[in-house]
Amino acid sequence: MTMKDLSKEVSYEAVKKIIECEHSHILLPQQKLFTLVTLAMQYMMFESTKNPGSYIIRVEDSSLYDKITRKSKDMNIRKFFQRLSLPRKIKFEKSTFYLDFFHVSSWNITKDIPSERLRGAMIIKNTNPNPMLTTAEGEENEEDNSFLLGMENNLFLNSLLGTCPKTITIAFDQSFEGTHPLKFDFIKEEAFEHMAYGVKIAGDVDFKD
Repeated sequence: MTMKDLSKEVSYEAVKKIIECEHSHILLPQQKLFTLVTLAMQYMMFESTKNPGSYIIRVEDSSLYDKITRKSKDMNIRKFFQRLSLPRKIKFEKSTFYLDFFHVSSWNITKDIPSERLRGAMIIKNTNPNPMLTTAEGEENEEDNSFLLGMENNLFLNSLLGTCPKTITIAFDQSFEGTHPLKFDFIKEEAFEHMAYGVKIAGDVDFKD
């Protein structure tokens, strides 16, 4: 599928809607994952210039991060994610952005951010509600305790709700206690039915794009 970046008009109106939302912890539950990531990141970058401090980007796993780095809908956002990938910490004007994952073992840097410096976080969940744990070679791994701990009781999000003044969680068709759903009118709702076990769909269908 060819990449089509968001227009400046769409980005402006969407980011404006996030800014005007009175809730501190926002949930973006629609499809179009890469579009939502782009808009949330544009907001975070804007907010970081107005409210300098520390910002966390927490992604379910490195595989998903690679996808959003390649498929986000803005060239500047794609470049930002590329720069952030290593060493998972970069300065942006007077703020610092940190990258970690749902694996608790990846929180070695972000867990030490002073609470008075923490300004915002973006949490990005895959469209699969029950992802298979895999090793680097793609084989199933049933002993990844750090990942299981991060998923337990939604710790990947709940660990931030009490300490972070602003969060944006992107999770298709899900809900989390303490978050307020926000939807964009330009993203048309599509009736996706939950598929029964064993049902196969065409390989070119992408719920994320």
